[in-house]
Amino acid sequence: MKIEWAPLKVPPRRRLQTLVTLLITFTCFILSITAIPIIVASLIYGGLILRSLILVYLVYILYDHKRNNSVIDGNGWLLNRSNRLYRHYRNYFPVELVKTAELPPNKNYILASFPHGILGNGIGINMGLDISRWLELFPKIRPKVGTLDQNFLIPIGREVLRSWGLVSVSKASLNYLLTKSNDPKHVDNRDGFTSNAVAILVGGAQEAMDSHPGQYIVTLKNRKGFVKMAIRTGSPIVPTFSFGEVDIFDQVPNPPNSLVRRVQTAVKQLTGISPLIPVGRGIFNYSFGFLPNRRRIVQVVGAPINVVKSDQPDAAYVDKVHGQVMEDLEKMFEKYKKRYIPNSKNTRLVIH
Repeated sequence: MKIEWAPLKVPPRRRLQTLVTLLITFTCFILSITAIPIIVASLIYGGLILRSLILVYLVYILYDHKRNNSVIDGNGWLLNRSNRLYRHYRNYFPVELVKTAELPPNKNYILASFPHGILGNGIGINMGLDISRWLELFPKIRPKVGTLDQNFLIPIGREVLRSWGLVSVSKASLNYLLTKSNDPKHVDNRDGFTSNAVAILVGGAQEAMDSHPGQYIVTLKNRKGFVKMAIRTGSPIVPTFSFGEVDIFDQVPNPPNSLVRRVQTAVKQLTGISPLIPVGRGIFNYSFGFLPNRRRIVQVVGAPINVVKSDQPDAAYVDKVHGQVMEDLEKMFEKYKKRYIPNSKNTRLVIH
């Protein structure tokens, strides 16, 4: 394989963007893997004080997760959700946010987000790490990003995720956030915000396995849990699409029925996580490595689909709303693909 090396003369600004991206990507990939071994090693080899502190911390994790699913109310520490460091990360790709309709802050929202990609960088940056642009476009609405519930039981890693505005996608967690009061005078809204918007990467691990550059394959046909949650809580569903998300990473070839795909599927069924092997670029080359490629990501936020609240969602009504989500998503893709996908003439949205 011929290696394409990065040029020696690169503007310092781009070098800094690459460095920040390296740090954040390393955190995402490594922290969840190393946190548990570090805790275990500390319990085995640490002194009495260290062991006691760790045990107290582990008890706190279980208590906090049982109490409110590890959710941080409000926007958390805003300095860690909008700063120059994360702005460099945004500008590395760059990541953009496009508003197509008003979202009144007198309701809570589910953002049905596609595609997942490898890491979900577009959603993660716009609604997690650097929310400054979101707050400009959607004032008084707190952005949250849903991820697997088990991530909030991982020591250390959970604190990083929570500080970035990530929340569990468990039923209890979503219900907790989506039933919050929208009354400006309510005690929960002392921060000046009156609404929660929770982004759910509906396709999840299954969709991530189909992520390859230039291929927009989403998993939605049989995913109706988010629709039921929207109906139970009376929360409008807002389709969103991140153009370019699939282009920042490739992965080891894993066509259907291949050995790689069968192993990934088996692990996903056991853990909920698909073990992807991403292929990106390196620090000094563009041919291989675990850094994402510099590709523009544009998250388009569609119009809200209002629902009729019901504690017991009717199956026919669930199908109707679900069909509306698919229809709006397809229309959004066709409307904006020429603007945000290079050479988009033959690019199609495939819904599984």
